[in-house]
Amino acid sequence: MITYVLTVSEFFPKTHNKATIPTGFVNAISQKWKRHTIRGNYVLWLKRFKKINEGKAVLSVRSWSGKPYRSTQIEHFVFDKEDKIGLEKIEFDDEFDSPIHHPVIDNWSKPHIQLVAENDGLSLRDFKEWFKNYDLNEPMAIIHFTSFRYCN
Repeated sequence: MITYVLTVSEFFPKTHNKATIPTGFVNAISQKWKRHTIRGNYVLWLKRFKKINEGKAVLSVRSWSGKPYRSTQIEHFVFDKEDKIGLEKIEFDDEFDSPIHHPVIDNWSKPHIQLVAENDGLSLRDFKEWFKNYDLNEPMAIIHFTSFRYCN
């Protein structure tokens, strides 16, 4: 069985104005408040989810025990295809104000970015700041921890 590791941050990153403040992501995932995480490299995650959906892989959600990349990882959850985790593609406009169709949600309006932020476990302000250094010209992966999807 292949294990794909997904680390979630215990604290806001150094580049965020809330640097060193706990994110609460692990608890939010367990309580189903954080329905998903958004990551770059959609193509990579698409390949990984193909293996997960075939029953050949699992997703291990972890956090760092101390400094990222300099400490051991703590495994919090292991999801497989039976857990109904999923993947959707999302792209943003240049201003990062609203998701763009492809194929996530057609006809979104700007207020819906608030829903994406909330489902990611962040306020809209924190969400925009978290992703400010990402290349928004590249499609991103929404990795769902529940059966919730924006597209049915």
